[in-house]
Amino acid sequence: MANILAVDDDEKIRELLHVVLRRKGHHVITASYGQKGIELFRRERPHVTILDFEMPDMDGLAVLRDIRAVDPQAPVIMLTGAGSDEREKQARQLGVTEFLAKGFSLHELGAALNLVLRPPDQDKSTSARHVGGAPR
Repeated sequence: MANILAVDDDEKIRELLHVVLRRKGHHVITASYGQKGIELFRRERPHVTILDFEMPDMDGLAVLRDIRAVDPQAPVIMLTGAGSDEREKQARQLGVTEFLAKGFSLHELGAALNLVLRPPDQDKSTSARHVGGAPR
């Protein structure tokens, strides 16, 4: 299955992602802060990165910029809490693949992963969507 990197300062979110995704057969690596996430991204080259917008050491946009410097096409799912539309717009400009609203269901997580892990020859939307929570 896929090699997935989850970067979030919330231990409960990291643990949830780790447990659920491992049960689905994925290899999951976690980081509790942005700089560690960047280091793991460079070393592990995950198939998908699940990245929190808000972290204490550096925000998700800064981490995303560093990921894009390494791999401009890497699939990234951003976890949004109370993020602003402007910040989501910046993330879209940096090529975020999907958005998941915190409080997401396991079904929404699965749908987002299925979309980003779909083989390139299948029809895939070129613009990021917002999954979970209220429509944007």
